[in-house]
Amino acid sequence: MKMILTKEIRNIIDKNGPNKIYMVSDFAHLNNDGLVTRALSRLEKEGVLIRLSQGLYLYPLRNKFGVLRPSIEDIAYAIAEKDKARIIPCGLTALNKLGLSTQVTMNAVYLTDATARELTIGNRKIIFKRSAPRNFAYKTDLFPLIVAAMKELGKDGVTDEQVAIIKQVIERYGNPDEIKYDYSIAPQWIKKRLAL
Repeated sequence: MKMILTKEIRNIIDKNGPNKIYMVSDFAHLNNDGLVTRALSRLEKEGVLIRLSQGLYLYPLRNKFGVLRPSIEDIAYAIAEKDKARIIPCGLTALNKLGLSTQVTMNAVYLTDATARELTIGNRKIIFKRSAPRNFAYKTDLFPLIVAAMKELGKDGVTDEQVAIIKQVIERYGNPDEIKYDYSIAPQWIKKRLAL
């Protein structure tokens, strides 16, 4: 039974191709979490999978130089997709994405509408913080990022130069109606500061 299950899991993994992340829940249809856990562990020992974190495995993309690992951001979004959750980068992660900071973050922090949790990936962490539904009411992916970045900087910490960078990003976005809507539901002080 164990070997059959491992073979079945291996076939699924091969069929889906490289650069995919797996958890035990991906194989819920096999109705045996214990055996799936052991099978994934065995595939890791055989070098087929790489264990990224407790219960989180990667079927890596390989080239002549070795294994290509996904970015911490790719991993975060893959986990969110599996959890059927929405996530918004916040803190330094949001500042980096908008080009407001070049500081490299050790921890990638995201707001989520799912369960709060923390994962250690190598020497870095992915932190999911449960957040209020209003943070997920925006139509664009851009505005929640702007709001998170500006909140990180603080009401008195946002410089004119940073506002100019944010406005350039907004101009490049290309859907004025969605931007107008998102602007209308943003916190008052952010609207005032951006003055769109």
